[in-house]
Parts: sequence; structure tokens; C-alpha cells
Amino acid sequence: MISFEEMDSNNPSQAANGSPIDSDRPDGPQRSPASSRNASITSADRIPRRPRTISKYGAMSEPPPDDSLFYVNDDDFSIFAAGRDYEPVYVTHKYTTEERETLASFESLDYLPSHSQVYKHWMKRQMVSRLQLDRWVMMGMIGFVVGVIGFLLHQLIEGIADLKWETTQDILRDGKPALAWLFTSGYSVGFVLFSTAIIIFWRPSAGGSGIPEVTGFLNGTHMRHIFSLRTMVAKFLSCVTAIGCGMPVGPEGPMIHLGALVGAGVSQARSETLNFKLPFFERFRNSEDRRNFVSAGAAAGVASAFGAPVGGLLFSMEEVSSFWTMSLSWQIFFCCMVSTFTTDLFNSAFKGFKYTGNFGQFKTERYILFDIERGVDVNILMFIPTVVIGVIGGGLASLFTITNLKIARVRRRFLARIEAKWKQNVFRMFEPAFLMVIVSTLSIFLPAAFPCTQYTCLVGDATQVSKNCINDSTNAYSIDYSLTKDYTCAKGQVWHTNTTWYTNSTYNELASLLFGTTESAVKHLFAPDMHTMFGYASLAVGLVFYFFFVCWACGTSVASGILVPMLLIGSLYGRMVGLVMVSLFGLHVDKDSYWRWMDPGAFALIGAASFMGGVTRLTMTVTVIMMELTNDVQVLLPVMVSVMVAKWVGDFFTHPIFHAHLEMKCIPFLESEPRVTIMGKNVKLELYSVKDVMSSPVDTVREIESVQHLAELLLHTSHGGFPVVRKTSSGHRVFVGIITRMELVVLLMKEDLFSEGRQRHVVTEQEQEVNWVEYEELLIDKFANPQQKTETLDRYLNQPAYENKYLDLSYYVNESALSIPQRFSLQRTYVIFRTLGMRHLTVVDNHNEVVGMVTRKDLMGFNMVERLSHCLQVLMTTGSAYKIQDSETAMVLCLVCVTGATRKPGKASTKTSGICSCCHIGLSEK
Repeated sequence: MISFEEMDSNNPSQAANGSPIDSDRPDGPQRSPASSRNASITSADRIPRRPRTISKYGAMSEPPPDDSLFYVNDDDFSIFAAGRDYEPVYVTHKYTTEERETLASFESLDYLPSHSQVYKHWMKRQMVSRLQLDRWVMMGMIGFVVGVIGFLLHQLIEGIADLKWETTQDILRDGKPALAWLFTSGYSVGFVLFSTAIIIFWRPSAGGSGIPEVTGFLNGTHMRHIFSLRTMVAKFLSCVTAIGCGMPVGPEGPMIHLGALVGAGVSQARSETLNFKLPFFERFRNSEDRRNFVSAGAAAGVASAFGAPVGGLLFSMEEVSSFWTMSLSWQIFFCCMVSTFTTDLFNSAFKGFKYTGNFGQFKTERYILFDIERGVDVNILMFIPTVVIGVIGGGLASLFTITNLKIARVRRRFLARIEAKWKQNVFRMFEPAFLMVIVSTLSIFLPAAFPCTQYTCLVGDATQVSKNCINDSTNAYSIDYSLTKDYTCAKGQVWHTNTTWYTNSTYNELASLLFGTTESAVKHLFAPDMHTMFGYASLAVGLVFYFFFVCWACGTSVASGILVPMLLIGSLYGRMVGLVMVSLFGLHVDKDSYWRWMDPGAFALIGAASFMGGVTRLTMTVTVIMMELTNDVQVLLPVMVSVMVAKWVGDFFTHPIFHAHLEMKCIPFLESEPRVTIMGKNVKLELYSVKDVMSSPVDTVREIESVQHLAELLLHTSHGGFPVVRKTSSGHRVFVGIITRMELVVLLMKEDLFSEGRQRHVVTEQEQEVNWVEYEELLIDKFANPQQKTETLDRYLNQPAYENKYLDLSYYVNESALSIPQRFSLQRTYVIFRTLGMRHLTVVDNHNEVVGMVTRKDLMGFNMVERLSHCLQVLMTTGSAYKIQDSETAMVLCLVCVTGATRKPGKASTKTSGICSCCHIGLSEK
């Protein structure tokens, strides 16, 4: 008896099928770069297939369950090797062999649902109103829930933090610094141990900010556990306790993840954890709508955290979302508006969970997180220090990103050397606790190195500051008594004469920065008309303190973010630049003065924007968030300039930090634009075709396929999907669509769908309700009993009773799956693939026969560099004239035409070995 695989290998059109889709693992059939120069590969050339067990998520291997423990043993790159942690934005990231295997273990997702017959049958039953009111209602519900979570999060954090620092301050006033240190350290360690334990032992996927994972999911990568109810609870509790106890991190990153969790959960109206499924909003249970609601939830998280609805919309569009439409913009804008309104409404009525009696009164100090009450007139001269701040911001941001990545790699390397699991957990618990002991120690004793500072103000029309006074009502300059911390300094009396308030109290500058949350420290630094509130020494020490500990803390096993800490770091050096201006040119507070723009508070705002923009490379988002945070539109232009300069400087040294974490965690991610660099030059992808990077040969299935052949494919390959072909009267096997691995497994578990022989049975309308597998049954993303599925497939494969059993796939095939000819432009292939959020893109020949497949891993930068490097052979170089021979065609190109480099005149040799087929210059001969 001839097996179906043997029958296919005897057919020339089927002999070129056998490479994995969605996987580059070495234990399966290997992909080979395909083009017309490849010889046909028969089944005898394939690597022997080994049966494996189907995992819970349908794949043959799974990503690391806890990426904090993931470390590769073949990382031999130097500290500053280009393409690793130090990687200019135009340099393609380099992966080790083990990292590529991990990257290949992630499954991809389609943005659009499978357009099959069962999907269309399901769509007919869905009631859709003309105005789609249910979609707007869902957006409003997501915004409301996220707003409530944001309110609870900040209230709890403020309560825990206020109790800690008020008690510490009282103990210090009693002259007991040792007791203050003991209380602060014990209080912080107790909370941080709880914060760490809930992550390590209950839900590792809730650790960190969650932004890279949400970004990866919205880009089309399946991320496990990031949208479960347990993850949400663990994220919330860990974030509250870690930030409240004084760890130098922020809640904004976790709020983005929490918002995405709400969008993913509420929109589906069901929960696997609580085991319920409501009969509402059923039409949203598809990949497209779920991903759109996740985007809305992430945007609502930003809006609630910062009180910035427009900033939330732009953050989702610019950073986390890969697919965008105009209608989605309006819906997410509405969601952000509801989220911000809900948080502000509750904040107006409660402070520390105590009712204030001002329900509905949106006071500026409550809903504007960092308020700037008095704006600063912008002067043309202001842009000189603004550019300096942008350069400093870009440089420090790059150093921050590299340091953060290095610390993360060192931590992973150390954990990888610990064999016992319990010892790893002990270290992960010990690290944040040890960090908090150091932070508490420095916070308590470091301010003692600074003398007590007297309050100052300007009395009347004086140009020199006077000491021992708080403010004078005749001018703007003052020091806000409520923003300072006295530490161990004397707390004296307050009195006034005429228009001036005096005090003999003093305060400690560094304690005012260290005692409290990062949000309170930013508010102090943004304070306008308080030019001499902080000196150079306290700002410099605060900069070093927060720069190092934020780098360290944000990688520990707690739920934490770095957005507000980034604002704090930037505001420290920004205020230092402003203080330099005051020292050089004097104090100017008259509102009509030409030099009024020299306000350290305004430069702190500009510095905060520059550092955040330099680290994240977000331009529009950072600018709008800063405007919404500070209520100061007058400094819009300086903020824009500082953000742009910081981005340009940062692009020379590193990738954006969230993208760098995606690369470190080996999460497949497609940039908005492809960047391929060969020999230090950017490659023009329009000069290449898709055949240069596609995977070939490809395993295909027929519309009516043997059950044994399907079982063999599922058990012995790691493909994520299979092209479905149909044999025409002319003998060609033409492409008709794609069916995924999960769909095949679900269908094969229904033996009543099997038939004898290849005869197609036309299903009537009456039989559809009985025999068809419903669309919702095909939407599962994990199996309840994967071992049972494996045993069933193995039974199909080995028992003779199934030799003549066939399965009709025609009703379940994605009939709208795209295909492109093998000559199609590589640049345009990338654009189509990413824009449409595809998982598979089939490549066909002139007869519409499948010749290759493109997946997200094929289009990643490192893979295209390798594939395209094989297409070109460098024969000679003299200066800028390179001779490159395409190994398939007779076309000869110079490297200038291939990469778009700038030609340097006078470098080419007069003795040539040919003419460039593109620009017709003579090519140098060796």
C-alpha cells in the first residue's frame, strides 16, 4: 500500500512541500531560503521527522514560562557589540542560536478572523445595529472599569506611602535616626516581600510593566497568561505594595497592562478562571475585535494614570498598537475620555478613601497631576538651553537603556547558574528586599550630609533674595512651605508683617526629594517661581540616586513601571540647567521681564520630556502628555524641540527601551518599517523579491484530506498553518486558502466528520446546524487535555481502521487568505504583512501553485539580513564602488545602488570589470 506522503512525493508539484511554518526550530524539518535557483527538494532530502507531544497551546514547544529566568549559554557578544544592547536604531538586532530557538517557540496570531464558510454562517446570526451602539457601550464600560482601577491604585499607593514617610518624619523629629531607619527598612521590606512573592509563586507573567508583552500581543504574537484574571489581581497587588513601600518605580506601566487586561476580559463577557460565559456581546469574540479592545484598554490605562485622555490615545497609536483605523481612533478616544472622567470624579470626592464632600468638583490640584499654575513666556533664547537639555537627555537615556539591559542580563546569567528552583526563588525574593534596605538606608542617612536650608523670598521690589521668609504677595517668587521636608531641621514659627510672611524654620533639600513617592518628587521639581529651592548638590545626588536605583528596581520580580521615574530623572538635570541659567544671569521674576523665561521649574519640565522621549522615542505622545500633565501650553515648542533632539541622539546609540526588552525577551516583533543593514549600509528592499526570504518547501493539504496524513503532519511537524490546495483539470494544485493547526486539531477530534473516500458531500441548510463545527469552537487558544489529543492523533496514525478515512476541510478554510507571486517586492511584502496583521502569507507561481510561505519570523530583521546576504556575493571594493553579483541572474549591481549609500567621487578605479546594471558606472576590478 502506498501512503499519501509517498503519493505526494511522486507528484512533481507536491514534491516541494515540507518546511515548517511559524517555527525555526532545528528539531523539525528545516526551512531553506527559496528562489528559482533552488533545486526541488524531495522527501528523501528532508530531515527525519520525530513524533512529539502536542502542548497545551497546540505547538510542539513552548516559550519560557517565566522570562525572568530565561538565559542563553551562547551569548558571547562583547559588552558594546553593535546589535545587542548597544544598537543604533538603524542596526539590526543580533540573536544567538538559542535565542532564535526561543523566538521560534512563540506562535503568531492573525488580526482578521478566518473568513471561512462557518465564519460567514456565524456572522449571519449576529445582530449588528446601524450605529453599532453595542461597540460604543463596550468602550464606555472598559473606560469606566479602568478609571475605577486607576483611582483605587493611586489611593492605596498614597495611603501606604503617606503612613511610611509621616511616621518616619515623626521619629526623626524625636531625634531617633536609628529607630527611623529600622522602621523604614522593616516597613519597606515587609511590603516588597509580599509584592515579590505574589509574582514568583503565583503569577510570573504579572511581573514588570507588561508594556513589552502587550505590545508583542498587539503586534501579532501569542503571549500566554498576560490576559488572565489571576494576572490582573497579582499585577494590582504587587504594584500597590511595591510602589507604596518606596521602591523607585511607577504605576503607569502596570496601569497600561491592567487596562489591556480589562479590554481583553470585559469585551469577551466570559472568564475561564471564574468559569462563566455570558450570552452578551458574542459578536466581539473574534481576534479583530478583541485586539481592538485591548488597544482601547491600554490607552485608557495611560489616560487614567496621567489624567491625559489625548495622550492615552496617542500612546496606543504610537507605541503599542500595530493596526489602526479612523473609526477605532474615535472609539478609543471615547474610552480614554470615560476613563479620565471616572478617575477624576472619584478623586474629587475621596482622599485617602475619606469623603471630602466635593463630589464632582474637579479641583486643579487633584486632576492635574503636576500643576503649573503660572506659565512662562517663551523666548527665542530659551531654545539654546533647550537643545542642550535634549542632547543631555538623549545621551543619558541611551545610558539608562544600556545599563538597564546589562543589569537584566547579569541577573539572568546569575539565576541560570543556580540549579535548585528554590534557591532561585530565594534570590529573587532577596534582591528587591536588599535593594529596599539600601534605598531606605540612603534615604534616612544621606540627607544628614546636607545642611539645613533657610527659606528665601523676594521682599517687595528687591532684586536679591532675603532669608527666613516664605513669600511676599507683591511678587511671584517664593518657596512653597508644603513641598519641603524638614528632616531633622528646626521647625520654627511663622509670622507676617505687611505683605511678607516670615519663618525661622529650615528644611532639608535632599530629604524633600527622597521622602515620598516619585510623583511627589516630580511635583517639587516642576514648581515654578522657586528658583533656589534646590541647589546643585541635592539635584546631582538625587540624579545619581534615582538613575541607578530606577535602572535596578524596574527589572526585579515586582509589577512596576518606569514612566514617572523617567520624568523624575529628566526633571533633575533639567532643573540643574535652569539653575545654571539663574547663576549666570541672575534672578528674574518680574512678569514683564525679558529674562523671565529663566525658570528652573520650566526647564525641569523640558528635561522630563526630553528623558522620557529619549528612552521611549515617543514624540507626539510625550509632548501631549506633558501638556496635559502640567496645564502649561506655553512651553509646547521647547518641549517639542527637546523631545526631538533627545530622540535623534538616542537613535544613534540604542533601540527604544520597550523594543529592546522585546528583543531581550525574544518576542517576535515587526517594526513599523523594515530596517535591514548589510556591511554597514541600509539595504533597498525594493530591489529584492519575496522569493529571497520565503520558506520553502511547504507542506500543503487538500480540501478533502486523509485523516492519517493530517495526523502525521500535526504530530511530526511544528507548522502553525497549512496552505490548502485544489487539483484542477490541468493537473495544477492551486492555492485556495489556509487552515491553522489549532483548527485541524479541533476538527480531528470530531470523528463524526470523517467520511469514507474522497467524495465531497454537499451540506444542506438543515445539516449545517447538526454537522458543522461551530465557529466559536474553532476560536480556542489552548487545549484542556493536550495529552489526550496527542493519543487520539497517534491512534489515527497507527490504526488501519483510519486508512480510508477523510476529512472535508472546505467549510473551514480561510478563503480570504492572501497570496502573492514570488516576484513580488520584498518591501511591499513587509508592508502588506504588517499592515494587515497577518500570520501566514502564501507565495505562489504563475500557475497559482504554492512555492513558499512567509511568516513573521521570515520578515524579522536578523532573518532578512542572513537571507539577503546569501543572495549577494561581494567580489571587490575600492572606496565606495563595490561589485556585487546576484548568484541567480546576470545582473551586476554596485553596493551604492543596492543599499542607497552616498557615492564618493573619485574613488572608483579606472580599470573596470563590468558596468552596473542600475547606474551604469564602471565597477572596480581587483
